[in-house]
Amino acid sequence: MDLLPFISAIKDRDEKFFELMKGLQELVYSDSTLDIKTKLMISLAVDAAEGADEGVKSISNVLRHMGVSDDTIAEILRITYFTKANSTLVTSMAAFKGNNT
Repeated sequence: MDLLPFISAIKDRDEKFFELMKGLQELVYSDSTLDIKTKLMISLAVDAAEGADEGVKSISNVLRHMGVSDDTIAEILRITYFTKANSTLVTSMAAFKGNNT
């Protein structure tokens, strides 16, 4: 996997930090129990949940080039929305805990 552009941008500013971040990216996206496609799908969901527009755009394009369909991308984003929205709903219920009125 190519080095992420925001990690590449660190190189000229802070070589030590760049090496650390480069190594972390290599660790995260290296061969393991999860394949690269699955890792990128998880990254897509996290970026969507965090509101990272450019990340969502970039990762979805990489996934498309890997053969992932728009239907699959839509399903990932549906799951992300459902999970994020339910988190908000559960947290919102705290407004009614201990309410004696």
